[in-house]
Amino acid sequence: MAAAAIISMPKKKALPAGLPREWYESHNRRLKAMRLAISLLDTGTYDAQRATNRKIRTMAVRVGIHRPSNVTCKMVRSFIRQAG
Repeated sequence: MAAAAIISMPKKKALPAGLPREWYESHNRRLKAMRLAISLLDTGTYDAQRATNRKIRTMAVRVGIHRPSNVTCKMVRSFIRQAG
């Protein structure tokens, strides 16, 4: 029996200061969309058409992420399309 590998999380870097607020908002939106897309792909949702807003929002609750907006859901679907 193989021993379980211990994976340590990388240290988070501070975001650069002095950028416009819109940059931080879009950056955080992309991170959230990527986390949701990865979670959906891990559960077998490989088709962007099957990733409905309802399914994405349900996954957000399961993962512990705040409810995504329509724009974020659209971004999740585009990430899934790019992955395939």
